Amino acid sequence: MTTADRHFIDAHVHIWEPPTAEFPLAEGFSAGDMNPSSFTPEELFAHAHPCGVDRIVLIQMTYYGFDQSYMLRAIREHPGVFSGVAEIDVEAANPDEEMRRLKPQGVRGFRLTAHGRDPEAWFAGEGMQAMWHCGGEEGLVMGMLVNPEILPAVGRMCEQFPDTPVVIDHLARIGVGGVIRDEDVAKLCNLARHKQVKVKVSAFYALGAAAPPYRDLAPLIQRVYDAYGPQRLMWASDCPFQVDPGHNYRDAVELVQTGLDFLSDEDRDWILRRTAEQTFF
Repeated sequence: MTTADRHFIDAHVHIWEPPTAEFPLAEGFSAGDMNPSSFTPEELFAHAHPCGVDRIVLIQMTYYGFDQSYMLRAIREHPGVFSGVAEIDVEAANPDEEMRRLKPQGVRGFRLTAHGRDPEAWFAGEGMQAMWHCGGEEGLVMGMLVNPEILPAVGRMCEQFPDTPVVIDHLARIGVGGVIRDEDVAKLCNLARHKQVKVKVSAFYALGAAAPPYRDLAPLIQRVYDAYGPQRLMWASDCPFQVDPGHNYRDAVELVQTGLDFLSDEDRDWILRRTAEQTFF
């Protein structure tokens, strides 16, 4: 791909600013928890635009809890640039109504993370069932931040709700801690039998050797590519964490753009743009 061809989409970024009266932090968080102290859209663009990234999927930051106001303002102020993945209270009454309320405001998915819960009980909850049903009706993504041991339970939900779009964040966090286990990769690849499941190829700074240029992740990515195909994979940075000391944005883009020799140019176009475009825009 030449520079002129690059209109990439980053499918996973968090933004925030120091706490204000307009955008207060959720209960349990303080300014000291925010690291870095801010990562505004403008700070994000300084990393993304030089690398050919001009559209971005925003993921609700935990600092704001279930208040999506900061993310929604960014979506309004940058028409066509941002799409959103919200985090709502699964245990609240009628979470599906909140999903439908947020959809016209640019939200295209909802983040779900087990937080140490028993997955069977979590997925069986009334609110969770309502969310997956709504996701299938409205074309809204269930964004799964889960470890590999949760993936079989995700598969059972996919069987129950076959029309619901699902996106697995960060290669199911396989390789966090430095070890890429074959059985974990097999669990992720096994989910490919559910045609609505896609995977974010992302968070390279945290997986495997966790060191640029991240080429040690190539065998993992190739196995996932072989299982899903490029049309069901999307690249993401997980900024601002991808630009922590020792890492940078360009290295994360270039692993997919030039660093995986099993990808064709068409494959790269799907992974760097078209899959996220079809899913979130």
